[in-house]
Amino acid sequence: MTSAEFCKTAVAALEDRKAEDVTIIDIREVSTVADYFIIANGTNQNQIQAMRDACDEALHKAGLPARQVEGNANSTWILMDYNDIIIHIFSKEDRLFYDLERIWRDGKRVTLEEL
Repeated sequence: MTSAEFCKTAVAALEDRKAEDVTIIDIREVSTVADYFIIANGTNQNQIQAMRDACDEALHKAGLPARQVEGNANSTWILMDYNDIIIHIFSKEDRLFYDLERIWRDGKRVTLEEL
């Protein structure tokens, strides 16, 4: 599978857990860190943890195990590193505070259809 296909798998898992405001940023032209950032937020700790578990399970089943995951059951920001895909799962408040979309504005926002 390509990084775009893995990205679709991750987004589907997030949406299955009712993630809010899922954003995909193509950063291939502006960084060597990864191909895509996926940013989403949840409404509470349980949902954030469910989103994390769903992404990890879906990507692992697709053949892409996590390289590293930062954040625990009490975290309001979980970072999941899958080499070419970096997933950020936030609480609403932390997402507004850190504003990764602004920081990575040189990247291109893409939709699932554009992947």
